[in-house]
Amino acid sequence: MKKEDKGSIIIELTEQLKQYPHFYLTDIEVLNAGKTSKLRRECFKREVKLVMVKNTLFRKAMDNVEGTDYSELYSVLKGNTAIMFAHVANVPARLIKDFAKDVKKGEDGKPKLKGAYVQEGFYTEHDLEVLATIKSREELIGDVIGLLQSPMKNLVSALQSNGGQKIHGILKALEERN
Repeated sequence: MKKEDKGSIIIELTEQLKQYPHFYLTDIEVLNAGKTSKLRRECFKREVKLVMVKNTLFRKAMDNVEGTDYSELYSVLKGNTAIMFAHVANVPARLIKDFAKDVKKGEDGKPKLKGAYVQEGFYTEHDLEVLATIKSREELIGDVIGLLQSPMKNLVSALQSNGGQKIHGILKALEERN
């Protein structure tokens, strides 16, 4: 590969590291052509960008990103490496888990997590379950909205039931006292 080509690939990878807040380093070497194609389709559906890289070029791209030290991931940059870039933190982990469910016991052919950079933290191959259960920003916002609405819903339902008549009676008695 020409030096100019390597330079342009490094620049492109650096831009992707800046653009996507989360990425997973995976090994998909054991996948045959059909399974690789299926994985690529699933990545496309779930808005995950799957890129095969040379480890040395990706390491140089990580070194080019200012403000973040990716050195914890250098040790997993061995062998074949595919990168799953994502805007939503848990989508690639769920994709890997879902893909592994389709593989029969004893059969090889599922992507393997090597490492990940998610929500400004580093994860290893043993953290796949944790990564799959991390809530996305949208899920957390939904939880907060649900929690904020809960007391109001309880008050409205209390006012609509027989309890509403009791509250009205209490308020009327307090009003007559004053």
